[in-house]
Formats: sequence, C-alpha cells, structure tokens
Amino acid sequence: MIPENIKKEYVELKKVIEKYNYYYYVLNNPLISDSDYDKLFNKLIKLEEKFPGLKTPDSPSYRVGGKIINEFKTVQHTTPMLSLDNTYNEEEIIEFINKINKSLNRNNIEYTCELKIDGISISLRYEDGLLTQAITRGNGISGDDVTDNVKTIRSVPLKLNKNINIEVRGEIFMPKKEFLKINEIREDEGLPIFANPRNSTAGTIKLLDTTEVSKRHLDSFIYYILSPENYNLKTQYEALCFLKELGFKINPHTKKVASVEEIIDYWKYWIDNKGKLEYDVDGVVVKINNFEDQRILGNTSRSPRWAIAFKFPAEQAVTKIKDVIFQVGSTGIITPVAIFEPVFLDGSTVQRASLHNFDYIKERDIRINDYVKIEKAGGIIPQIVTVLTEKRNGNEVIIEEPKECPVCGGKVGKINHSEVAIRCLNPLCKAKLKRSLEVWVSRDAMNIQGLGPKLIDRIVEANLIEKISDLYNLDHFKLATLGHGIGPKMISKILKQIEDSKQSGLDKVLYALGIPNVGKKIAKDLAKKFNNIDNLMKAEYDELISIDGIGADIAQSIYDFFRNEYAINIINELKKYGVKLYYESRENDGIFKDMQICVTGELKKMTRGQFKELIEINGGIFKDSVTKKLNLLVVGNNAGSKLEKAKKLGIQILTEDEFFDRYKL
Repeated sequence: MIPENIKKEYVELKKVIEKYNYYYYVLNNPLISDSDYDKLFNKLIKLEEKFPGLKTPDSPSYRVGGKIINEFKTVQHTTPMLSLDNTYNEEEIIEFINKINKSLNRNNIEYTCELKIDGISISLRYEDGLLTQAITRGNGISGDDVTDNVKTIRSVPLKLNKNINIEVRGEIFMPKKEFLKINEIREDEGLPIFANPRNSTAGTIKLLDTTEVSKRHLDSFIYYILSPENYNLKTQYEALCFLKELGFKINPHTKKVASVEEIIDYWKYWIDNKGKLEYDVDGVVVKINNFEDQRILGNTSRSPRWAIAFKFPAEQAVTKIKDVIFQVGSTGIITPVAIFEPVFLDGSTVQRASLHNFDYIKERDIRINDYVKIEKAGGIIPQIVTVLTEKRNGNEVIIEEPKECPVCGGKVGKINHSEVAIRCLNPLCKAKLKRSLEVWVSRDAMNIQGLGPKLIDRIVEANLIEKISDLYNLDHFKLATLGHGIGPKMISKILKQIEDSKQSGLDKVLYALGIPNVGKKIAKDLAKKFNNIDNLMKAEYDELISIDGIGADIAQSIYDFFRNEYAINIINELKKYGVKLYYESRENDGIFKDMQICVTGELKKMTRGQFKELIEINGGIFKDSVTKKLNLLVVGNNAGSKLEKAKKLGIQILTEDEFFDRYKL
C-alpha cells in the first residue's frame, strides 16, 4: 500500500519536472540549473524504485529509455500520410497559386508559410491526454509503432495540458550539433557516417534500445491535427496555436501571408538565413490557411492539392584541393582530409572536408590539385559532390594510402577484411593510447573518476604513461610533475580511484581493453564463460565462435588479440599490479538456475534492465526473444507478438504478478 502523502508528492513532482522540461525543450527558456533539475529527476526515480506501483504512462522517467525493443509492430494510419508535391523556383510557385485561385474562383486567399524540417514524419495518438502511440509514416498507409523511442524525445509531451483524444502529426529531427557529434563518433569507430541529419534521425528512431535513442537527443515540431473541426478550429494558424496550447513544440517561424509575392519573400529570406537555425531545413511548406478551402480542393492519390513544398536550391561552390593530410583518430583510424583553397559556402568559409577513407577516394577518383564541386551535407558538413575532371591539366597527384602512421611512423593496416578503414597498428601510438585510456577509465569500464580527456592528454604527452598498464604505476611524485592545476588533494583522489579500480573484475577489464568488436555484453559473456583471463587467453577460435552472439569476425578479433605480444605484456603487467583478472559471479544456484526467461510488455514493478539483472543474479539466463529453448515468458502490460509465439510453442507463461508471487521476489 502506497501512503497518500507519497502519491501526492509523486504527482506534484511529475508536474514540476514536466514543467521544467517544457520550458527547456519547447520554449528554450530554462527555469532552473541542470544540477537542480537532476536532483528533482533523481528524486522521482528513487520514488518509483521504492514504490513501483507509482509509475504511470506519463512518467518523465520514460525520457531516459531503459527498454529493449524486439520488433516494431506495423500499425494502420487513421488517414493516409500523404506526400507533398515539390516546386523549385518562383515561376512554379506562381503557377501553383494561380491554379488555386482558379479552382476556388477568387484571389483573396490566405496561406501559411512553414519551414520544411528535414526529418522524418510522425503521427502521435493521445487518449484522455496521454500519449498512447507514435507511428512512422512508413508507406503512407501504415507505419511502425515507435512509441517507446518517441517517449524519450523531451519535446514530445507524454501528457497534454487537456485531457482530450487527439491525433497529431509532425516532424522528428536531429539538431545539427547532435548530428555532428554522432558522425564524429562513428568515423572514430570506423563506421560509415550518416549523410545528413535526416538519415541519422531515421536510423535513430528505429534503434531497438531506447537508452541509445535517448542519448541522441532527437527533437520535434508538430504542425497538423487530424479532424480539426472536432476542436472548432477553422484555420491552420488556429490549429498551430491550439497545438502550442496543448503543450506541443511548434515552429516559431511560421507566417501568415496573403500573396505570392510574400511567399517568395519568405522563401528568399530563409535561403539566406537557414544556416543560422539549429536544425536542417530544405524548403518552405506553403498551405492554404482555411480548412474549408482545403476540403474543397481535396487530395490526389498521393498529395494534397492545397499545399506544396517550395524547396531551396542546393548551394554549391567550386574550389581546388591544395593538399590531403592524414589524421589519426583516437582508435588509430587514419582519415584522409582534403585541404581546399578557401571558399565561401552557405554562410561560412570552407577550407577542408573529410574524405572518410581510401575506398571513398578511389571510387570518386579524387586527386590533389583537382577542382571539385562541394556542398554541405545537411547544411552542415562540407563534402565533395563532383570532381571536375574536365579541368585537369596533368598536375594532379593520385592520393596514396599511407605506408606508415603519420603520428608515430608505425605499421598500418586493417584489423579484418570487412573493415574499410586503415588503422595505425602500433600499440604505442600516442593517439591510440589517449583514446584507450579514455575507454579504460570510463564508467562502463574501470570507472576511474577524475581522469578526463584533458588530463589524460597531459599525462601521455609528459610520457608518464606509455601503455595502459602504466596507469597502475603512477604515484604522487609523477603526477605532481604535471604542475599547474594538479594539487595534492586531486592527486590523492585520482590515485585512490586507480587503486579501487583494481577490484572491477574480469568483465570490466575485457571491455576496458578495447578488444575490437567486444562490447559490454560480450565482455561479460566471455568473463562468465572462461572465469579467468588465463582460460580465455588459451581459448581456440572454434571454442569462441560457439558462444552465443559471437560471430566469425568477433571470434577472430578475440583470438588474435590474445596472441598479440603487446596485449600479453599488458595483461602480465596488470597481474603484477594486482588487477583482478577473474570473474566473481553475483549469480547463485538459486531459483532460476539455468532457466531461460523472457519478458514481453511493460512491467509495473521495475524496468526491463532491472528485471534482466534480477534474473541473472538468481542464476537465470535473460533472453530477448522467444525460442523453443525458452523456459518461461513473463507478461506485462501491452504484450507484444512474443506472447502468441510462446503460446504456439507451449512455453510456460506467467503474468508479472503471478511471477513475483510464485518466486517470492
């Protein structure tokens, strides 16, 4: 039984947090500091953990994710999500307006001009003011249910300011700064980069881990209401005001206009000023403002007759490649970068662009001294569109792959056949060491607080550390030689953190070592399977590939890593310094020993991650999918297709309450 005062406190806390969310993410007007907000949010989380029955569908805790999605259900749209016809110049927009005037038999028609956000369309359904479903456009007739992912988007209200039933549509997008950050990470990891924010948004909204979606900070603008007459709305502009009143984020740059000249002026203004926006736009959407006029004009089979996308022309510039330099990333990946003759493009001077990898260069036959046509991908990242081969005069220089690392002079190559990136293979390369240390000290690895990237850079440049294991040979005197900003108290705290990290355990060490393709889950699976580092180092390829979730490339990476002389030396030194290189399982021989357990739907008592941990602590095996080997399926609210599959396979099924009652947890 939850005390009434706790219920009241929880309700008030939710209201306060969502108010601060609204002011921060919708109005861009923060009312409190990040630290004060975090205190409130953590208080909410603790209340929900202590009283699981408190959590409601509109809880702000959904914003941080924590749910693994096995599949996206296909959902039929209430009415089709149509595409817009496009126009690209003033003549065509004049023709469109003349056609409207003729069809409606009058000239005094009012329009709205709205920025065309370059994201993905979304439809949101609310019942009694609560978000119940979010659906992608899909084929226009049906789309994917991405509700759990959309709940992590802080500008999308989980509860409206009015308890009404309504369906609205809009655009989910990725802010420019997030797009840049994600591409930097992907390039650093040797992964293909996203071409533009729209691609990045589309990829993010279909991720199966809501925690990862939350980390990418998607945003939204809502601009359309289904059946606006149900809310006594007569115009698009009234609808936008009503959306804002309900708590949605609407684009602030929408404008009512009364002539084609005003439409063209609006379009021209944003051609010149779109670079100042924090999100990518690729045109203007022109709509008839009056809903009755829209109804009269109707739709074709694929697009409305009362609206059109007035697209911006792509800005391009011609420049010359003066040189190509090689940058060594934090994981050793060598990235070729073109150095241009400076050219002004889309609001800024461009002097360089990443060429990504050497396959990219070969495919496009890019050479030093070539003249090239460039544009900004997504209005942000400079990229080469075309090589102007007709301008070649014989002085062009073919770009060769480097024979050695440009930083350390070490050997270069690929770590597997499927990789496109070339890496520095020298384990002593300073660029690689810095990144390796950043991973080693991270929370998911050895959790050594106080050693940030800047301090790591200073330590490596001062030659205090030449390999990972040297971290455990640091002392007061060595750190004190760094001088400014490193005082005795700070040194003591860092050394204590380093000492404490020795007890992290084998799974953390395996992740921290940065074995190619080995993430947290595989590191833990390896630790549980082999129990200590010596057993793992002796493991053969066939034994590794037989482990669930480990394919050929990963097995080969692990096998090769533990036969590398440098890695063996690191491990021997870690042993010498007393780093724990064995796995102490918290799991026991308890109630779930060797049972494979899966869950479907939303649990009331805990998050999916907490449930997984509960199963594993008690000796069980948590599974993400239903197979013949499954022993038990636990069913929460809004169960998915896994329930029907389990019934067909004759697998034991328990509701959440039955499960906790039976096992007395």
